[in-house]
Amino acid sequence: MGIGILAGAVVGSLVVLIVLFKMMWRVAEPNEALIISGSNHKNEGLGEGMGFRIVTGRGTLVVPGVQAVRKLSLDLNETQLQVECVTHQGIPLKVRGVVIFKVGDDFVSIANAARRFLDQQKLMSERVHIVFAGHLRAIVGGLTVEDMIRDREKLTGQARSACGTEMEKLGLIVDSLQIHEIEDPTGYIRNLAAPHAAAVQRDARIAQAEANRRATEAEQQAAARMSEATRDSEILQAGYQAERDQASARARQAGPLAEAASRQEVVVQETRVAELEAHRKEQQLQADVRKPADAMAYETRTLAEAERDARISAAQAKARETELASAAAATATRVTGEAEAAATQAKGLAVAEAARAKGLAEAEAIKARAAALAENQEAVVAQQLAEKWPEIVEAGASAFGNVDQMVLLNGADGMADMFAKALTMGGTGLGLARRLLADMGPNGTDRTAAAPAVPAARDGEEEVTTVEITVGDDA
Repeated sequence: MGIGILAGAVVGSLVVLIVLFKMMWRVAEPNEALIISGSNHKNEGLGEGMGFRIVTGRGTLVVPGVQAVRKLSLDLNETQLQVECVTHQGIPLKVRGVVIFKVGDDFVSIANAARRFLDQQKLMSERVHIVFAGHLRAIVGGLTVEDMIRDREKLTGQARSACGTEMEKLGLIVDSLQIHEIEDPTGYIRNLAAPHAAAVQRDARIAQAEANRRATEAEQQAAARMSEATRDSEILQAGYQAERDQASARARQAGPLAEAASRQEVVVQETRVAELEAHRKEQQLQADVRKPADAMAYETRTLAEAERDARISAAQAKARETELASAAAATATRVTGEAEAAATQAKGLAVAEAARAKGLAEAEAIKARAAALAENQEAVVAQQLAEKWPEIVEAGASAFGNVDQMVLLNGADGMADMFAKALTMGGTGLGLARRLLADMGPNGTDRTAAAPAVPAARDGEEEVTTVEITVGDDA
């Protein structure tokens, strides 16, 4: 009994809780925003202390008696524009259009719209109409009729731009602004169109006239083509008639022509038989006469060509042999010349080297002799005189070789004294050399004047030497 009561109480409590939750839970539809007031709430982007909370697209708990919840529609709205305006030219016009608008989806726009239209949502279209009508009158007052007609997009853009700030303050956004019609009670627009309409009518009449002219030309050309076709048809018919007449004439002449053709065929066959007979005789002549003659001529020509080729081969072999012999001789000559040139070069180099060695040796000897003279002049001179003594005696004796007649004053003793003096000329030469060395300066230059040369005997004259020897006490 107690368990049943407890279960009933639990169930009743659950039902009460579900009913209370149902009453407190509010869900925002996709096309509406929930405005919850009654406590201090924080909304994203709006700051704190605004006094109400905005919920879109989700559910939220609302405490009955403490918080109040109201809905703000986010659906599209429209307002019809019928505005009487005056243009910059002073021409009155009636502008008709439509504005499609809605509350913005962001929290700032929803908050602005909630503050202004939450209890007056039905008056939203009227307020928008008043805003656009005022701005549209101001914009049209700065334009001409021509500008409005030719560039309606300019009028629409300026109206949207002018109303943007005020619509933003109202929390509204304009989805579309269209100018449907511009009424002209004074007929200004119609008068503007009159010249263009006249020009269009003129062009239409010109086009019609041009079309009529082309149609007439086409008709005339069609008639001409019809006449041409008639003429061609008659010509063809005449041609066909001529062909028929010609066929009839050929049919009438068929008999004689057939007979002539038969006779012609006989003549052709006879001519062909004669040609075949002549061809047979020609072939027989070719076999009996021309073929043997051609064979003999071929044999003669072949033998002549073989003999000519043999002579050419022999001449080429001889020329090749001569060429090889000449090449061998030229090679031998070249090798011999190169060998002789090498030998001559080697011989010249040897002679030059010998001359160079001899010169160096003589230079060394002179240098050594000069050094010896500088150290011991008398020893060097004595050595040289001892080595050259036979030559000196021979040179002294040669002085008597050209003497044809000699007169001796003291006989045989004078002859002996003469030879003794000739032998002692070396001693005299030694003294002379010593005096020359003494007279030479430190640089080898002679400090005395050169002795006058003894004139030589003239050519063709015999040299006669007379020697007079006087033997004194000192001999």
